[in-house]
Amino acid sequence: MQKKLTVKIKELTEKHNISIRELSRLTDIRHATLSELANEKRQNINFGHIERIAEAFDIEDIREIIDFKNSKNN
Repeated sequence: MQKKLTVKIKELTEKHNISIRELSRLTDIRHATLSELANEKRQNINFGHIERIAEAFDIEDIREIIDFKNSKNN
C-alpha cells in the first residue's frame, strides 16, 4: 500500500470555526486553491502556503497541517 500526502484544510477550518473563504483572506491564498486542497483535488502544495496556514492558525507542528494516509489506488 502506498502513502498519500493529505492537507488537513477541512479539519483545521472546522476546528477553528472559520470558513475556507476566511482562511483565504487571512493567508492571501486563493479560495479555489484552498478548496481544492480541502477536497483532495489538488496534488501539490506550495511550501509558502504551508507557512501562511501555520501562521494563520498559530501552528508550530507541521503535522497539524499535513499527514500521510494509506492509499489503495496508485
